[in-house]
Amino acid sequence: MGNEEKTRPPQQQERQPGLEHEMNPSPQSRAQAYRAADKLRDKVAIITGGDSGIGRAVAVMFAKEGADVCVMYLDEHTDAQETQRLIEATGRKCLLIAGDIGNSAFCQEAVEKTVAEFGKLDIVVNNAAEQHPQESIEDITDEQLERTFRTNIFAMFYLTRAALPQLKEGSVIINTTSVTAYQGSPSLLDYSSTKGAIVAFTRSLSIALSKKGIRVNAVAPGPIWTPLIPSTFPESKVESFGANTPLGRPGEPDEVAPAFVFLASDDSSYMSGQVLHPNGGRVVNG
Repeated sequence: MGNEEKTRPPQQQERQPGLEHEMNPSPQSRAQAYRAADKLRDKVAIITGGDSGIGRAVAVMFAKEGADVCVMYLDEHTDAQETQRLIEATGRKCLLIAGDIGNSAFCQEAVEKTVAEFGKLDIVVNNAAEQHPQESIEDITDEQLERTFRTNIFAMFYLTRAALPQLKEGSVIINTTSVTAYQGSPSLLDYSSTKGAIVAFTRSLSIALSKKGIRVNAVAPGPIWTPLIPSTFPESKVESFGANTPLGRPGEPDEVAPAFVFLASDDSSYMSGQVLHPNGGRVVNG
């Protein structure tokens, strides 16, 4: 990887999930050029990991399309407050809720607070995740394995289960999986395994909820420039991040967010159980 073209300045953050305001460069925003069409007018969405990265981009585009948004995040308060500012600048409302989505009671509480604040819930975006590279499966501790699965897939069960009584015909659930679910990742065995589980979760849940008129789809991003990257990888990998894609660069969160808008809106009314692939040109046949 060291012979690949450099795409970013070398950098590293010391802890996950990482902070967007410390990234260099900051993820590029195309939000000003985004033309909304009231596709989510007066909808209410809840988004995990909505403080930064893909989650922030989705939250802001949802707001531009007319939705009020609950942003769930761990403890990145500065980033979350910036997301709130961006949402409220569109004229929509934003509720911030901090806590660990790997805790079932927290997910239940977040749904209750969202409904109390906005009166309903229409869209659930299960987006938050963590990853911890290891050279060998022998280096993955029991604690890391459980933590990765708890954040990345258990939390989707927790939040979806809590939200389901509030959802009605026409509601949607969108899950963030990854290109690693399709092509694998030798240094991210536990992470890529959770992402594969998310694909199966999406497909199975879509069938289970079809008679209720609730659609379930997913998005499988490739290498996207988010705080998770400098908080995961060493500087040498960060500076060439995304260079091995056919497009030769990492994607920006705003290049992924429109896929979520599409799946959240009636534009995708005949799609359920499907996965979209904004991944820089990799063909995964999934």
